[in-house]
Amino acid sequence: MDKHVRVGVAVIIEKNGKVLLGLRKSKTHGNNSWQFPGGHLEYGESFEECAIREVKEETNLEISNLKIVGVTNDYFKDAKKHYITVFMKAENVKGTLKNLEPDKCERWVWIEKKKLNKIDNLFLPVKHLLEYGWKF
Repeated sequence: MDKHVRVGVAVIIEKNGKVLLGLRKSKTHGNNSWQFPGGHLEYGESFEECAIREVKEETNLEISNLKIVGVTNDYFKDAKKHYITVFMKAENVKGTLKNLEPDKCERWVWIEKKKLNKIDNLFLPVKHLLEYGWKF
């Protein structure tokens, strides 16, 4: 069992009253749950660099003007994985949305912000962010 805590960076992208969510495909944790774009922080990388890289790699979108809006402490009991997730919000987004990692994400969709709390199968960090009081 791996007893290391990892750092994930998730990016909240809003457009026309909606947020971008992807349906996870994972063999280890969070399969079939809705997540924001993002991924693992790499050695020597800033949160902003990670956010920009991951969003581009996953969605083809270019983001800028990022700010940290929340942090969650996420233990995936069944997978025995522990993450600290840093949530960032992108103020600017441009480009054409594409699913560039279909092996990791079933699809990307724009979901109305007000419906986010009604989704049963949110990825644990997103669920925690809402439980901690994040409001759109």
